[in-house]
Amino acid sequence: MKLFAFVSVAVVLLAIGQTDALGGSPHVLCYYDGGSYIREGLSKLTLNDLEPALQFCTHLIYGYAGINPTSHKLVSNNEKLELDLGSSLLRQVTSLKKKKPDLKVLLSVGGDKDVVDPENNKYLTLLESSNARIPFINSAHSLVKTYGFDGLDLGWQFPKNKPKKVHGGIGKFWKGFKKIFTGDHIVDEKSEEHKEEFVALVRELKNAFRPDGYLLGLSVLPNVNSSLFFDVPALINNLDYVNLHAYDFQTPERNNEVADFPAPINELNERNPESNVNFQVNYWINNHAPTSKINVGIPTYGRAWKITKDSGLTGLPPVAEADGVAPAGLQTQIPGFLSWPEVCAKLPNPANQHLKGADGPLRKVGDPTKRFGSYAYRSADDSGENGVWVGYEDPDTAALKAAFVKTRGLGGVAIVDLSFDDFRGACTGGEKYPILRAIKYKL
Repeated sequence: MKLFAFVSVAVVLLAIGQTDALGGSPHVLCYYDGGSYIREGLSKLTLNDLEPALQFCTHLIYGYAGINPTSHKLVSNNEKLELDLGSSLLRQVTSLKKKKPDLKVLLSVGGDKDVVDPENNKYLTLLESSNARIPFINSAHSLVKTYGFDGLDLGWQFPKNKPKKVHGGIGKFWKGFKKIFTGDHIVDEKSEEHKEEFVALVRELKNAFRPDGYLLGLSVLPNVNSSLFFDVPALINNLDYVNLHAYDFQTPERNNEVADFPAPINELNERNPESNVNFQVNYWINNHAPTSKINVGIPTYGRAWKITKDSGLTGLPPVAEADGVAPAGLQTQIPGFLSWPEVCAKLPNPANQHLKGADGPLRKVGDPTKRFGSYAYRSADDSGENGVWVGYEDPDTAALKAAFVKTRGLGGVAIVDLSFDDFRGACTGGEKYPILRAIKYKL
């Protein structure tokens, strides 16, 4: 009888370990882009700068690896980085577990960081050949094992949806008339085949990882249509988690004429009903994904447009007559992109309150509805210059998304990424990683 009781307890404990592969709920999966290690200036994030974040992270996802288009093997995208360090950054990242033994560290492949020929997408050609999948899986297993990772994150670079524009009555009529002759834009003519082949890849990867207990996760990248490429019921049992990167629905690169919220929680009036966190989460739940495996991706940055005199004075989105990407921030140097500390420095503060022109402060507009996000703007001046509109994530909006995750009973949050949070504490009197902290405390 005692033996039976002991075996029963062991079976229950084993089952708990298998169903709760991420080590308890809620989880905070933190992305660390190794490319930030070799940036110049204040946006350079070293491992010493990274360490204070680890107290809040249950998982660290290091990226990004890529795919060799000839051999189909998983390779580092940061060869220059590895050489410059003189020793492998991969080993240094996984060695962080010595300081936080319960931290799980995964390697991410793709993540929109790998260079892909749109006419010959190596991520799709790999799926189409079972012979090509074998070297990919073997190399992935080898990299994970050799460098001491706990698993692999698949940020598979499927083709993106085209941005959908909001049409008025006449616009809708013309669009419908035009479709008779042109048809809808086809993202991928072989999407059904690729969907089945991706299921095969995930199944084969999980089978290779299972003897060593390695984790396997999926990152659904921004603007990748889940219904086209992911057979959720067939995938989900072979995945330990799914990170829904539900942001960047609107960016100046995707639509340079209209500035709008890049990452709303809920559907916006007269917008694409799919372009919000709630829709993306519901799609996976409605297709039988357990809520405990779903994590909501939260960015740590904003998207910025130039606006003109014709854009109006209120800043209320959607802002028409935008003029493409806004100038790059001083730290990240990416046009149309501002990290949270770069946004924070542009909001009204004692250092900029008397400045004018391109250095003048932006006007911040919060979100009393707690549904869409914050934005800030500076109207164009009399000469039509210096107009900027930015929709962004800050500690308050990130906390609202964490509250959404908690209310819906989801697995947790994926923060993308640590290098764009205020890891130096410039805007918070020295308190580092304010967005990450806000997420963790709300969960």
